[in-house]
Amino acid sequence: MILIDSSVWIDYFNGRTTPKTDWLDSALGNQSILIGDIILTEVLQGFQNDKDFKAAKSLLLDFPVMEMLGQEMAIKSALNYRRLRKRGVTIRKTIDVIIGSFCIHNNFSLLHDDRDFVPLEKYLNLKTVQI
Repeated sequence: MILIDSSVWIDYFNGRTTPKTDWLDSALGNQSILIGDIILTEVLQGFQNDKDFKAAKSLLLDFPVMEMLGQEMAIKSALNYRRLRKRGVTIRKTIDVIIGSFCIHNNFSLLHDDRDFVPLEKYLNLKTVQI
């Protein structure tokens, strides 16, 4: 399974062409993609136009949506954050530690366009989609 981070979805819905949005476009219907509830919130909250919101919601809800946090993942995410801090690495956004920890825990690959995930790849073995 592949989790698509909001950084890629946002570029995709904004019509921005990048190697990652191209990969996503070609993967739709061909890869096992899932949506995390936190990512669903991040993506949908950015739409100002109701029509665009409804269209994006419809597309995103075609994929399985998984709950990403809960007590176990909250603790694992905190531990992963602390592991990185002990290495001198500070992740800017707690939500990225949660997303990365969720992928690590479930052995999912992550497609992202956010530098905060790089230390999770390097030190915590986060699997990512290689483009």
